[in-house]
Amino acid sequence: MHRAMTDALLRNYQLQDEVIGRGRFGVIRRCFSKRSGQQAACKTIRKSDLLHDSIDRDCLRNEIKIMQYVAGHPAVVALHEACEDDEYVHLVMDMCSGGDLFDRIVSRKNTVPFSEEEAATILKKLMEAISYCHSMGIAHRDIKPDNILFADNSNSLAQIKLADFGQASFFSPGQGLMQGIVGTPYYVAPEVLGGKEYSEKVDVWSAGVILYIMLSGVAPFLGNTPQEIFEAVLRGRLRFPSDPWLSISHSAKDLIRRMLCRDVTRRLSAQQVLEHGWISAHTYANPSSD
Repeated sequence: MHRAMTDALLRNYQLQDEVIGRGRFGVIRRCFSKRSGQQAACKTIRKSDLLHDSIDRDCLRNEIKIMQYVAGHPAVVALHEACEDDEYVHLVMDMCSGGDLFDRIVSRKNTVPFSEEEAATILKKLMEAISYCHSMGIAHRDIKPDNILFADNSNSLAQIKLADFGQASFFSPGQGLMQGIVGTPYYVAPEVLGGKEYSEKVDVWSAGVILYIMLSGVAPFLGNTPQEIFEAVLRGRLRFPSDPWLSISHSAKDLIRRMLCRDVTRRLSAQQVLEHGWISAHTYANPSSD
């Protein structure tokens, strides 16, 4: 434990020594609120690691600002406290002990992909979080399975939280467009790679890629290198090979086509995804999706 810990952090939280996670910068430890006893995750970032990189410093400031702005939605990781001392920045966030969606996908690689009901349950919660962020004028810009966390290790797939707002951006709904190549190769929208201005609908594209992967076990646009993946995304040739897509509903494929539509004006919004018949048909009678 750091001796120079911020007084405010130690006053409100009991921090454990064990490191439970590591990111590009900093480590994550379990902590407990002295007021409620509730557990949380404390991400500690060494300032010297950011000293010579203004981009990373800006990303951290931006992440804190945006997480404070979108606080309150149950499917978004909440930032409970942000404080700093001479050496470190400490972010106290929701504890999500169930791993991420990437781990769940990999664990099924040699068995079966998600059922349509399971995939719809996850997508519904994800799109609720994205729709909320968009209504607040926030585009996440790095939607991927690694950033979709499960609250615990239970079998409830509905208990997910959207995390990592380091690449997120403010925008003006219906007006402002964004710029800058950000995101992750398999999930990035083609208009981002084109170097043009783009809208919040880049998040819908990324979520569509995730849905395709959950149902089939593979990404829709493949390549052996990041450059090859980018080229496949830019070509945008969406295919549904007979295995396994013959056994998947036409409605699911219709939704994917509408989410992975290269024409942004015809691509569904986050709210329109939630209103698609496939989601209501596959989550209607599923209590875990409530």
